Amino acid sequence: MARAGAGLGRAGQRRPLDEAARRAELHRIQQLADLLDSRFRIPGTRWNIGLDGLIGLIPGIGDAATGLVSLAIVAWAARLGAPKSVLLRMLANVGADVALGSVPIVGDLFDIGFKANRRNADLLLRFLQKQ
Repeated sequence: MARAGAGLGRAGQRRPLDEAARRAELHRIQQLADLLDSRFRIPGTRWNIGLDGLIGLIPGIGDAATGLVSLAIVAWAARLGAPKSVLLRMLANVGADVALGSVPIVGDLFDIGFKANRRNADLLLRFLQKQ
């Protein structure tokens, strides 16, 4: 059994990840964003849709469920050291996706076009490239 606080540095904060681990985390985030927002092409169009758009079709719980998964990307970004300004933009994207995506029909179209998770992965990538 792992001891309490394993992997944590001073004051309960995680130790910084090495470069290989950061790249691996970013790759996982990009894969999750792709799965949620653009994994599947809509036949006969140039539009891509992901699980967010498909699960969002389920009234009442679809957008809330995918919103929780979207928050995992924000949590990963925090772990990778993204500043509060980036995290707040990411949270705004998730909030808009959940709130506007929950509107029947119009929200489903919004989900297809907005792609909050791709936006958040791109925000994180831009932050990491500046470091």
